[in-house]
Amino acid sequence: MATIKDIAERAGVSMATVSRVLNYDTTLSVGDDTKKRILEAAEALSYRKKSERRPLSYRIAIVNWYTEQQELDDLYYMSIRLGVENRCQSLNLQIKKFSMDRSQSVQSDEIDGIIAIGKFSPKQAQELRKITENIVFVDCSPDDDQFDSVVIDFKKATENVLDYFLKKGHQKIGYIGGRETYKDETAVIDDARRMSFERFLRNTELYNESYVYIGTFSVDDGYDLMKKAIKEHKSNLPTAFFVGSDSMAIGCLRALHEENISIPEQVSIIGVNDISVSKYVYPPLSTVKVYTEMMGETAVDLLLERLAERQIAKKVFIATQLEVRGSSE
Repeated sequence: MATIKDIAERAGVSMATVSRVLNYDTTLSVGDDTKKRILEAAEALSYRKKSERRPLSYRIAIVNWYTEQQELDDLYYMSIRLGVENRCQSLNLQIKKFSMDRSQSVQSDEIDGIIAIGKFSPKQAQELRKITENIVFVDCSPDDDQFDSVVIDFKKATENVLDYFLKKGHQKIGYIGGRETYKDETAVIDDARRMSFERFLRNTELYNESYVYIGTFSVDDGYDLMKKAIKEHKSNLPTAFFVGSDSMAIGCLRALHEENISIPEQVSIIGVNDISVSKYVYPPLSTVKVYTEMMGETAVDLLLERLAERQIAKKVFIATQLEVRGSSE
């Protein structure tokens, strides 16, 4: 595992600054450029070195659902993007990066294929298809019959977390998660974590709607929603929370610390993603490890297959793994 010193040297800042950024210290005054440099260094240092290199001349457009500012609040998409970029670099592929709201500026004669990272509606997918039919979607599948995609089985991941909590003896289990909409506002996106959580606990007769809190997938909303849960339930607070992202879970940890609620003795926390900073918070965050690097790499490989004239669409599920650390032991 990369150390804080390694990250500091790569980012060109002090170890103290790295530590405070990785712990989302709200009292730290540091620019977004510095924060971005630190977070990208932490992600990059967690990747395995790739030795494979093949001389290819394809030009790949990366279309991001998130802006760079949003990536700083939820590192999930940043780490996928870095996986794509590292794979392209190892294969000598040319990269052009665009945000979704600038996708209209992508010219079909300037690129050979698109990797679209994030949640794209069917309408947005068809807009991208007007540019090229060589598209791979990462973290969504707008149309299984038309497009290649790389996704996570969040239903299975959620069931693994709840099985773990039940084996540890928890009966009061809460959920803190986010709600997302397509950028074109055509629909609210169904969240597999939230739906699987409810379905599983209803089957075990342990579901309590008052233990469920929904906001956005950010550190600040994780903090605010945990504060709300503490205020509403007081001594009857759930003894375990499944949190929809590590960024939210980091906010939850901060709220619990401020209320002098011990972790995991009084409340256990498990997040999702295993972003690099989850190892550096206190206590180290238990999480569902999502292999974001592999998601990005797989997307590049699928696109190369498409460019080699594969006609049938593929949908690839990447497995997850529960990483138990100090926040739920």
